[in-house]
Amino acid sequence: VQLQASGGGLVQPGGSLRLSCTVSGSIRNFNDGSWYRQAPGKEREWVARIYGGGTTDYAESVKGRFTISRDRAKNTMYLQMNSLKPEDTAVYYCKAVRGVVTSWGQGTQVTVSS
Repeated sequence: VQLQASGGGLVQPGGSLRLSCTVSGSIRNFNDGSWYRQAPGKEREWVARIYGGGTTDYAESVKGRFTISRDRAKNTMYLQMNSLKPEDTAVYYCKAVRGVVTSWGQGTQVTVSS
């Protein structure tokens, strides 16, 4: 099982980024996908989730600014991040679940700074 996250980088406040997470291996047809983030000195926190049926859910801190989506044909989930703020700076991790199997990606750094 492998999750490859990409799309992070340096962006100015108010800018946008789109993160991608491609899932391969036994859970490539994953049911639920999520994004988490971990800022320096802080615990990892949940950001967004997309369920197998397509329903989405967001942390209050990102609601209205971030959008999670998936492309089943590409076994990929996305996190579109708009109106980015300095407090969004963190390493972002994707997580995929299929049945009893859960797997995490390696993380991609997002830095929001002028």
